[in-house]
Amino acid sequence: MEAPTKTQPNVTVRVFKRQFSSNPRGARLARRIGLYRLHTWGIPYLSDASESAALIIGELTANAATHGRVPGRDFELCLSHTPGGREILGVLRIEVSDTRTECRPPGPGEIAVPEDGDDSGRGMLIVDALADRWAVIDREPPGKTVRAELDLLY
Repeated sequence: MEAPTKTQPNVTVRVFKRQFSSNPRGARLARRIGLYRLHTWGIPYLSDASESAALIIGELTANAATHGRVPGRDFELCLSHTPGGREILGVLRIEVSDTRTECRPPGPGEIAVPEDGDDSGRGMLIVDALADRWAVIDREPPGKTVRAELDLLY
């Protein structure tokens, strides 16, 4: 008599990584290509997850192109999708890295609400509201990565 074998579900982590020019055009392109990649992974356009990802990618890439810009250096967008289990479809991780070290965004719990009438300063509030988890991480080579994660629910 054979012993029962334990089978585990297949785990395929999908990863997309690409560098973009540190300018507004590069930020727009990163957002569009990122959403296309999510669509090919089964996260359809205009779904709640896609819309949240679009806002987060747009904000983080705009910040990298504006505040993290170092002349002659690009920023990097990395997307990864890890399948989930019984309760969630998976986790979508969005990472945007740049090479500037002295201009660091506030981390979770450190965001100041801008004054009424201010034209900027609300982007990281959007990331904080939409992401299930996020952080600002130092990286090697010098620079920083802003990481945001979305739990993809059924």
